[in-house]
Amino acid sequence: MTGGPGGPADDLVPVSVRLGTVVPPEDPEDWTRPLTWVAAAGMLAGPVVALAWFMVAPPIDATAALPATYLVAASLAAGAAATGATQVGAARTFTATLGAGLFGALVVVMLGVVMAGERQVGSASPTLAHAVGAAVAGVAGAADAAIVSAAVARLRSRPVRIVPALLSAIVMALVGVAVLM
Repeated sequence: MTGGPGGPADDLVPVSVRLGTVVPPEDPEDWTRPLTWVAAAGMLAGPVVALAWFMVAPPIDATAALPATYLVAASLAAGAAATGATQVGAARTFTATLGAGLFGALVVVMLGVVMAGERQVGSASPTLAHAVGAAVAGVAGAADAAIVSAAVARLRSRPVRIVPALLSAIVMALVGVAVLM
């Protein structure tokens, strides 16, 4: 089946091939690899803890931080640090850590909005207030972990790379909650 431009053979060829060089995509994620599961679990750590908290015992007061607020912020930051530790190279580690933290924070805030049972005028519900506080503190921890993980990205051992980033992420998240709330 040969044909000139616009002939029947062109209909069988994808547009991307007809327009230029096609570069095959990198290998797709392989869900049988443990690091893929670590990255996925890291991105969802904070949202899962927040969802459990908001379903079991949602906050009733927004004036002070609760232990669960600290737990959500710390799990968000620690999960981001674990996600970044799955990557190789400073740039990839930095972006994966920060990206995972931002993703987790967005989901935590969305859960706070959805799980807020009451709608208040003039002030946020306690669920939303704690979700935002934990998310902001978690992102601060993730940003700190991104810097630390980029600095230690050249080390060979993954456990040695994750420990400093994990510790700094948790400490920064806990300090962030204490300052914000």
